[in-house]
Amino acid sequence: EGGRSMFLLGTDAVGRDMLSRLIFGARFSLFIGLVVVVFSLTSGIILGVLAGYFRGWVDTLIMRVMDVILAFPSLLLALVLVAILGPGLFNAMLAIALVLQPHFARLTRAAVMAEKNREYVISAKVAGASHLRLMVKTILPNCMAPLIVQATLSFSNAILEAAALGFLGVGAQPPTPEWGTMLATAREFILRAPWVVTFPGLAILITVLAINLIGDGLRDAFDPKLKRS
Repeated sequence: EGGRSMFLLGTDAVGRDMLSRLIFGARFSLFIGLVVVVFSLTSGIILGVLAGYFRGWVDTLIMRVMDVILAFPSLLLALVLVAILGPGLFNAMLAIALVLQPHFARLTRAAVMAEKNREYVISAKVAGASHLRLMVKTILPNCMAPLIVQATLSFSNAILEAAALGFLGVGAQPPTPEWGTMLATAREFILRAPWVVTFPGLAILITVLAINLIGDGLRDAFDPKLKRS
C-alpha cells in the first residue's frame, strides 16, 4: 500500500516490475513489426513485379489470389491462419505477413505498369537487357517510393495485429512480455489495479501513433502534391 519508488509504474499480478517489462516488451513488438514488414514487402514486391511486368495469365492468377486474401477482414484471416498453424509468436508473425502481403503486391504491380512503357525501359530493352535485369535493375528502383511509405504504415498495422492476437491468446504466449499478451493477462485486474492495463495500452497507442506520423511525413516527402497547406 502506498507503492515504492523502485517500481515507478507499479507491478503486475505476480509482482514483476511493469516498467522493466514494458521496456523489454518493446523489443518484441518492434521485432514483430520489422520481421512482418520485411517478409510481406519482399514477397509482395516479387509477386507485384511478376504480375505487372508479364501481365496475361500470370497477372490474373496472382491478383485473384490477392483479391481473395483482401476479401476477408485482416484480423479474422490472421486468426484462422494462426488456428491452423498453432498459437505462438512465429506463427502469428507469419499469419500477419501473409495478410499484409496483398497491399505491397498490388502497389508494386500498379507502379510497374506505370513504368514499364517509359522511354528508359524501352531503351534498356532495345539494348538487349534481359527480363530479370529489366525488372530488378531498371524498373523496380523507380517504384520504391510508395513502397517505403506503405512499409512504414504496415509496420504499425503489424504491431496492432500482433497485439490483438496476443490479447486473444493465440499470439505470443506468457510469460513473454509482448504488449498484447500483457494486456490479456492483466484484464482481470482492471478495476483493482488499472495501471497494469493502462501502461501496455499506452505503449501500443504511442508507438503506433508515432510510426503512423512518420509514414505520413514520408508520404508528403516522396509526393509533394500531397503536402498539406
